[in-house]
Amino acid sequence: MYIVAIGWAYVILMVAITASSIGKALAILIFLGVPLALFVYVADGPRRRQNSMTVSNGIASQCDTADPESDQH
Repeated sequence: MYIVAIGWAYVILMVAITASSIGKALAILIFLGVPLALFVYVADGPRRRQNSMTVSNGIASQCDTADPESDQH
């Protein structure tokens, strides 16, 4: 997935560099870069969700294994 995004970013950058003006280059970067950012965000969603579940499960297991004696004081 990342290799596609890197290749796409490279092509966008090369097209922007060869643009005839700075305005056109910025427009190319914006109008082609935003879909790239959305693609990476959407495609990376399952990994982010898995990481957040792992972190929340780790925090919950730490709370379950806490010392019950410390809660009594």
